[in-house]
Amino acid sequence: MMTAQRMINGHSTFKVINVAIVDDDEEIRSGLSWIIKNSEGYHLTGVYKNCTEAVEGIAEQVPDVVLMDIGLPGKSGIDCVRELKERNPEVQFVMQTVYADDDNIFESLRAGAVGYLLKKTPTTKFLQAISDAYEGGAPMTGEIARKVMNYFQQPQKKKTNTDYALSEREVEVLKALTDGHSYKAIADKLFVSVHTVRFHLHNIYEKLHVSSRAEAVAKVMKERVI
Repeated sequence: MMTAQRMINGHSTFKVINVAIVDDDEEIRSGLSWIIKNSEGYHLTGVYKNCTEAVEGIAEQVPDVVLMDIGLPGKSGIDCVRELKERNPEVQFVMQTVYADDDNIFESLRAGAVGYLLKKTPTTKFLQAISDAYEGGAPMTGEIARKVMNYFQQPQKKKTNTDYALSEREVEVLKALTDGHSYKAIADKLFVSVHTVRFHLHNIYEKLHVSSRAEAVAKVMKERVI
């Protein structure tokens, strides 16, 4: 997947984030499309009203970030993310929905989504969410973030990092990851290279028996590993 760059006098000035929208609500599709098309640094690659269209369209033009509705006709947005993530593991998915229940939140994360926003979120804030997801963050509406925090505060049977044989450094990397930091931010925080962060994450994924950042975060939330 190539990320476009603006060129001035033969020099690249900034990266342009390629974005796709999947939503069955025409008003929401139109509003988000207008914002993305008229915002510097973003490029709209496709707009789809169901999963079938999204799978076909994204196969032709792969975006960096997808804004995905949960309540799609036919196959749900969560199932659509699961299918698309398997085909395009490098794409970042941000859910946009009217649902704020725990099941949808955690099922979305397990499917491979990195962010979760309520549709009542001001449209312009979706741009920041897109950027955050692209940079390796985990954008969430405040109400969703509070639910996640409440989940952590509930008494649960806890599996410790020693159950998964995580090293002290791997625990630091995993904690930073679940706090929503990008790979670069984690590297800066721990005074290591991004390559080293990726190396640790590879080992973490193997030990936790997961295959993605979203699955790792979901497992930490569910089992309170750290």
